[in-house]
Amino acid sequence: MKIMLTNDDGIDAPGINILKKALEDDGHEIIVIAPSREQSATSHSITLHEPLRIIKHSKNSYAISGSPADCVILASKVILQEPVDLMISGINGGQNMGEDILYSGTVAAALEAMFTGYRSIALSISSYSNQKFNTAAHFMKKFIKEELHELIGSNEVFNINVPNLEIDDIKGIKVTRTGNRHYQDFVKEQKDPRGKSFYWIGGAEPLWQNVEGTDFKALYEGYISITPLSPNFTVDSSLEKINNWVKGKKS
Repeated sequence: MKIMLTNDDGIDAPGINILKKALEDDGHEIIVIAPSREQSATSHSITLHEPLRIIKHSKNSYAISGSPADCVILASKVILQEPVDLMISGINGGQNMGEDILYSGTVAAALEAMFTGYRSIALSISSYSNQKFNTAAHFMKKFIKEELHELIGSNEVFNINVPNLEIDDIKGIKVTRTGNRHYQDFVKEQKDPRGKSFYWIGGAEPLWQNVEGTDFKALYEGYISITPLSPNFTVDSSLEKINNWVKGKKS
């Protein structure tokens, strides 16, 4: 199978390279098209006000001087000579759950691939340190063998989060909803040498709502979380009440 890999951690990040080797060992043809540097939390941004450059790293490996979404756009419009069978964004260093998927360059790349017409998966490991990328790579290989990707619909992305555990410690798989989180101390104020304030956005670890059926609950209990995502931002249940308001304004 022909698979494209991208990420938001940069082309030299360990996650994408461990996944590349694991999939190549299974006989897949892999092409890597990833940012030239870290682009975490860039969300679905695209580069409009400066040129983009494509740097060939090696055979079937290209670095892009832009965002994860830029990588997918240049892949589909410039680099790929023929369509790929699957696009995987990851392995990301750190989970992508709850509202954080809105900030995630990892998830954004998968969504952009979906818009381009490819089946796509966002793959993340639930730790920012001492990451066990081999665990996520092992299960991604397994999922492909068992044709999980064939279940992805035309307006859908599978967001997969893997606990940062050894392979044998993973309890199983749960199909989940996107959970909710709350950040404490999200903005940190500091002073420069002249006494003027500056700020860091980030804060402490998020407080996740431990709700049954959510991505966080699954990871917390040692399960791989698979969440089907679809970028439908219309609240269908509100259409009727707003239409009634419009009709009332006309009367």
